Amino acid sequence: MRNKNLTGTGVAIVTPFDKKGNVDTASLSAIVKHLHDGKVEYIVILGTTGESVTLSKEEKELVVNTVVKANNNKLPLVIGIGGNNTAEVIHTIKKTNLKNFEAILSVAPYYNKPNQEGYYEHYKAVSQSTKKDIILYNVPGRTGSNVTWETQVRIAKDFKNIVATKEASGSVEQIMRVIKNKPKDFMVISGDDNLTLPIIAAGGVGVISVVAQALPKDYSDMVRACLKGDFDKAQKLHYQIMDLTDQLFADGNPGGIKFALSELKKCKPYVRLPLTEPNEKVKQTISHLLKHHK
Repeated sequence: MRNKNLTGTGVAIVTPFDKKGNVDTASLSAIVKHLHDGKVEYIVILGTTGESVTLSKEEKELVVNTVVKANNNKLPLVIGIGGNNTAEVIHTIKKTNLKNFEAILSVAPYYNKPNQEGYYEHYKAVSQSTKKDIILYNVPGRTGSNVTWETQVRIAKDFKNIVATKEASGSVEQIMRVIKNKPKDFMVISGDDNLTLPIIAAGGVGVISVVAQALPKDYSDMVRACLKGDFDKAQKLHYQIMDLTDQLFADGNPGGIKFALSELKKCKPYVRLPLTEPNEKVKQTISHLLKHHK
């Protein structure tokens, strides 16, 4: 059965920090409300955009507890649990209370650069460690290697609780081949904001978005229009948002989206090293695009 709670617009939520570098729980709660008000479909925590790799175990627990409380069961939640140490990923899944979460987003192992059999065996082990639904996350630009469409389809066919792929390879052809060959109920989710429209047109079910954190209503309206086949409306919204999306990634993510959120008075722009805030030219462009967005 397809998990319908994972269709539409999911938002990869940031982890706001205060000036001292601590997790800013008040701002995090405010962003959750901002997403509720913008009518997105679900929220993803502890992903790349949430700077999960620089959060301590205690900070991750604080983020989880803050979002769960602020969300108050209004939207489905997805939690990021992934890494390049398969045994550690499994240990974390087993030790995490997953009752408040719809699914686990699990990034393909990075740095190790496994071959395709290694990817398959990794996701097999992760699948067998939990009954919770799992979203495979293919993002070669960060992991250093690609989970091919053949491997993604093989995983989809063999492991029933791996219910979706977040595809951020940037290759529309690869994504279409996943869609063409996948099991009927397996879902393909865009991992690139500016490719969401063509991916849904090809048969995808939605997006896990960054830009929707700044413009939740407009972006989720665009996605819903796509899913209804109203591409005239979808194209209009897509092209209104496209330039802002480019700038959010022009000098690093989540630096771009955090600066945008600071312009919208939702949180401070601070990120953790080794990340830094975007350069001044990018900041000026983001500020200009937000002010002139209709």
